[in-house]
Amino acid sequence: MNYGRVVIACVVGLLSLASCSNPDRIVRREIAFDEAEPGVVRVMTFNIRYGTADDGENHWAGRKRLVFDVLAYHAADVIGLQEALDFQIQEIKRALPQYGVVWAGRDDGLQAGQACPVLYRRDRFTLADSGTFWFSNMPWRPGSKHWGNELPRICTWVRLTETTSGRSFYVYNLHLDHASQSSRQYSVQLLLKELAARKPADPAVAMGDFNMDTDNPALAPMRHIRADLLSDPMVDVWSYLHPDQPSVTTFNGFGTQPDGPCLDHIFINESVEIIEAAVDARSFGGRYPSDHFPVIATVKFKSNSQW
Repeated sequence: MNYGRVVIACVVGLLSLASCSNPDRIVRREIAFDEAEPGVVRVMTFNIRYGTADDGENHWAGRKRLVFDVLAYHAADVIGLQEALDFQIQEIKRALPQYGVVWAGRDDGLQAGQACPVLYRRDRFTLADSGTFWFSNMPWRPGSKHWGNELPRICTWVRLTETTSGRSFYVYNLHLDHASQSSRQYSVQLLLKELAARKPADPAVAMGDFNMDTDNPALAPMRHIRADLLSDPMVDVWSYLHPDQPSVTTFNGFGTQPDGPCLDHIFINESVEIIEAAVDARSFGGRYPSDHFPVIATVKFKSNSQW
């Protein structure tokens, strides 16, 4: 394994699309998971674009098989999705039953509205705890919104336990507001408070669609070498491994913005070693799985951490 290696976009090879006479049929994907090394976890964040959007040829029905294939191809241990609606989640569960799924709709805390589901390998982890909070003055109230965002914004989190070792870690998967800078600023502050309050204080990964580039001042508290609220601060995996290229395109607009902003990020505790980071910027026959590129990272919990 090449530690510290940065993998940038465009992995060689094409995915084979499932062909079937019934276009609505969901074919189960086989996933070639790597042999699990204790403490080494592969995480992925991917905004899959909500399935009722009026996207013409890029509508969910025409690209969902690409999404299933991309998810299966990367064989992540843990996946955070954004903008997922109930019917999309159900289709993903059918295509990828190897994963357990934790989610809540942002409108009612149940099934209504977009969600930020967390998928985890059933064969490797058990779910120890989970929850969802809203980025608002009332984070416990489903559908709540403040700070200038017109839509509810949420974070779904899980605490996972590795079955072979009994060690646990947290994953926070979020989608911040696209329009309100004030909302993004206060949301990052709330996220840091939630991270600081987690008990037990196992290692943590925070990832998702932050809807802001790395140089946005609202993101600064997440990117400082020391964060006032955290004894073990968070670092951005991409910027940490590749300081000379702090920003890389993750929003592509279905190919209309080849030099789009970097909106999607993965943060980890400073005590967690970053092995590699990647942005999968492939298209398939001119088609894009989503208007965002997925971001993937492999991390290793160091021996001096709680692992």
